[in-house]
Amino acid sequence: MTNLGGAEMVDWNLAVATATRLLRPGPDVSQDEARAVVAELRRHAKSSEEHVRAFTRMIPDGARVRDTPVLVVDRPGWVKANAAGFRAVLKPLLGKMSERRGSGPGGAVLGAVGGKVTGVEVGMLLSFLASRVLGQYETFAPATRELPAGENGGGRLLLVAPNVVHVERELEVDPHDFRLWVCLHEETHRTQFTGVQWLRDHLEGEIQAFLGETDVDPMTVLERLREAAQALAGGRTEGEEGEGGHSIVELVQTPAQREILGRLTAVMSLLEGHADYVMDGVGPEVVPSVAEIREKFQQRRARGASRLDMALRKLLGLDAKLRQYRDGERFVRAVVDEVGMDGFNRVWTSPNTLPTKAEIAKPADWIARVHRRAE
Repeated sequence: MTNLGGAEMVDWNLAVATATRLLRPGPDVSQDEARAVVAELRRHAKSSEEHVRAFTRMIPDGARVRDTPVLVVDRPGWVKANAAGFRAVLKPLLGKMSERRGSGPGGAVLGAVGGKVTGVEVGMLLSFLASRVLGQYETFAPATRELPAGENGGGRLLLVAPNVVHVERELEVDPHDFRLWVCLHEETHRTQFTGVQWLRDHLEGEIQAFLGETDVDPMTVLERLREAAQALAGGRTEGEEGEGGHSIVELVQTPAQREILGRLTAVMSLLEGHADYVMDGVGPEVVPSVAEIREKFQQRRARGASRLDMALRKLLGLDAKLRQYRDGERFVRAVVDEVGMDGFNRVWTSPNTLPTKAEIAKPADWIARVHRRAE
């Protein structure tokens, strides 16, 4: 834990306990059905590896890559994994905020509030997210006894079984096709990070540079968390949730932060868009109902579950993530159409060949920069 004058900034154990207590119940399935879902997701994750590698041609046959585990988890398992990941990634920022506590009035108030309250609020947000994530490649996952991770900084792939079942029922799509479709998307992320050796370290460096530039009063961060938690608990007045709330990402203040955030946004757009492109590219061959699944899932993504859901997506910056899927997929499709898959794969050559935020919007500019001839 990061201590602020004896008071923890975030009580992560309490955050996990709070999230677990508040989690919505999953879909009603028997033990036999649950075991069958878990087994099928594991099979699909394995078969997806072959499909994704053949389609993307990112990993040559016989090449050695980082071995990262595939874990099928429930909602509490997802909460534990992400609390550990957030704690690891945010450690430098929390340390910097602890240094500010002694010199600013906000820090004194934060010390009085303490990590218990913050832990509860973080737990509320984790409980909200835990019922919505279908799968996730944890790039910076610390290994635990319950949740192993790859060696030497390798990540792990999480598939959240109850959420997959919930969405396939909600959309009324073929469950076997939907499970494979989800696995194709998540396996693409696994392939990206296991096949591109420098990608994880580059992304971690960008994130830590961003956090290192952060110069935000602790009370400001706490207020953002409180706004999100109050929205989740229904504490906002009618009409307030759609207006006025600021994204946590909008705490960005400095020019250096904005520059780094632009690069991070471009990378995440590339990764998410590439996963969507691969998922749809492989889909027609192995997922018979892929067109129906894609149409229904896109509609679900766009509308959200409720006004509250939309408000929280804005506050947490998740609306930006939805744009990343859309913009990134358009970039990948345009580049592949112009220069082919091997030409697109030049994007993985080095950090210098990654697209900029502007190039994500104008793929022709990336093609001109990376594929220009000496003459």
